[in-house]
Amino acid sequence: MFVSRLKRTWPLYVLVLPAIVHFVIFQYVPMYGVQIAFKNYYVTKGIWGSEWIGFDHFERFFQSFYFWRLIRNTLLISLYQLALFPVSIIVALSLNELVNGWYKKTVQTVTYAPHFISVVVMNGMLIAFLSPSTGIINKFIEWLGFEAVSFMTEPVWFKSIFVLSGEWQNLGWGAIIYLAALVGINPELHEAARVDGATRLQRIWHINIPGIMPTIVILLILNVGNFMTIGFERIYLLQNSLNMEASDIIQTYVYRSGLLEGQYSFSSAVGLFNSVINLILLLSVNHIARKLNSTSLL
Repeated sequence: MFVSRLKRTWPLYVLVLPAIVHFVIFQYVPMYGVQIAFKNYYVTKGIWGSEWIGFDHFERFFQSFYFWRLIRNTLLISLYQLALFPVSIIVALSLNELVNGWYKKTVQTVTYAPHFISVVVMNGMLIAFLSPSTGIINKFIEWLGFEAVSFMTEPVWFKSIFVLSGEWQNLGWGAIIYLAALVGINPELHEAARVDGATRLQRIWHINIPGIMPTIVILLILNVGNFMTIGFERIYLLQNSLNMEASDIIQTYVYRSGLLEGQYSFSSAVGLFNSVINLILLLSVNHIARKLNSTSLL
């Protein structure tokens, strides 16, 4: 049966083959090196020649001075980002209700455009706009009669700057998925609702939102699966010694201890700990979603 189906659909398998090869080479094969998290790894001895020390690196991380700061910053930033998860849904629902063609296209272009700005350029813009001496934001604050604020050096501002700028950059692009799901809703449902006297808000609440709910659940599961993984590049480019208290997360600590300090085994242990937490969260939320509304990844 499988052979006959393969004969009919072999072009599809050929199309998906490059993606499979990519994941095997760059995702699964490197898992071989995870074992250095349990060894006292030396480059000269190699992976097999290095001494096995079990969970010593994990215990060292749990007992380190930075542990709770890293966990706190990572969790707070992730929760902050997750709290803004509904924003792209609201944008998609709003765009879907626009009737004026040129206005709708203009709004879509304005919201989509920031996604195509590179991370380096975006962070450079943020630093320039928020500069206490020449930044346009501080110039406006001074015009209002207040003192300039050093946004990039005061830890209290870092999380809001990071999360809100990221949401602004990816807002329109995230809404595309929901707009595609809205297109798939049967127009006859809206026509029947209009005949019954339903208002626009009632149609959004009782037709559009239930119609895209499977998409919302899947994207929520994927977001929770990356809960402990925050954009390293953006954090690293905005990070400095003065805001380290609020900006230091697990990914930046792994980079610092692994690549800059050469503690390969220790940094691998920290990264593995982070990945295991993500996996547990992904499986847990996926299980809950499957139980609640029969929508899940598996």
